[in-house]
Amino acid sequence: MTLAIGLLALAAWIYLLAFRGGFWLARERDDRGQPPPPAAWPSVAAIVPARNEADVIARSLGSLVAQDYPGSFRIILVDDNSEDGTSAAAPIAPGRLEILRGAPLAPGWTGKLWAMKQGADRAATLDPPPDYLLFTDADIAHAPDTLSALAARAANEDLVLASLMAQLAIETWAERLMIPAFVFFFDMLYPFAWANDPRRGLAAAAGGCMLVRRDAFERAGGVAAIRGEIIDDCALARVMKRQGPIWLGLTHRAVSLRPYDSLGAIGRMIARSAYAQLGYSPLLLAGTLLGMAIVYLAAPALTMFASGPARGLGLAAWLAMALAFQPMLRFYGRSPLWGLALPAIGALYSLFTLQSAIDSWRGRGGMWKGRAQAALGAGR
Repeated sequence: MTLAIGLLALAAWIYLLAFRGGFWLARERDDRGQPPPPAAWPSVAAIVPARNEADVIARSLGSLVAQDYPGSFRIILVDDNSEDGTSAAAPIAPGRLEILRGAPLAPGWTGKLWAMKQGADRAATLDPPPDYLLFTDADIAHAPDTLSALAARAANEDLVLASLMAQLAIETWAERLMIPAFVFFFDMLYPFAWANDPRRGLAAAAGGCMLVRRDAFERAGGVAAIRGEIIDDCALARVMKRQGPIWLGLTHRAVSLRPYDSLGAIGRMIARSAYAQLGYSPLLLAGTLLGMAIVYLAAPALTMFASGPARGLGLAAWLAMALAFQPMLRFYGRSPLWGLALPAIGALYSLFTLQSAIDSWRGRGGMWKGRAQAALGAGR
């Protein structure tokens, strides 16, 4: 039995290393293969949905105001009924920044998407309407050249969606433990190379920074096409990929300002969408937890407690997963030794996935900013 488990664990990592789009190599980055400036810079309107973001809004909007973008650029902040003075904390930038007071949440919509819709509707009334919409979160700060680099890629490669996976904070012990693995697991689930390949159906985006071509976005149905989605960024990527090529890459240019000062805070972030990713299916949940046990826990268990060939297989699988984690650890500037901790990290992610299901069953799934949103998707 132990020999069979060892073979299965090692086979899983051989597959992941060799046949999963090279996700672990972290090759899709915005600092590689940067296209030249376009002949004419497209016009862009940034849409920033915000709810109770007074602590970060000045920094995030300030980074947008400071963009060195050569083309026409407007910013629309949609204050989603904040209770903490978010609008008042926003910087003053006449002619560049406009603040909209969000309407009450409409039935059948998640809060963020409702705010995004209002911003997109406002952008469509500009004279002339922008060529692209930049959807970016209120807790993301951008380097001055973020938009110009992203727009150059979109224009030169004729993309309908170009998205950046913002660099997440790794200041606290919990962040150092969990965040590089969060991006690693996302890339494993949605290999960036496959998402960027027009010949494949898989699509993915990172909601913190998404540049969409407005005409293609409107043909796809706009925000209304994904209005009840919890994992809204990947849902948008799916509808946009039907309109044309998309691109997703890692970046150091866009960084998250949201701190996660405890393991519990990161757990809540993961649990918010994990069960939605499984389609709210108890059967898929059980299969996922079993798969996580084989892929992450079997290897160290066999290495420490088995003997003979089973121990060798367990050790080989453990070393394979540690190897796979190295490029992401380098991207985040972490020690290579963190690769050996991946089984423990995987176990924590399994627990948070189970917690996500429990939250959903209790009617508190997808909790964000005081709203339980998972019920919108659970009945689909």
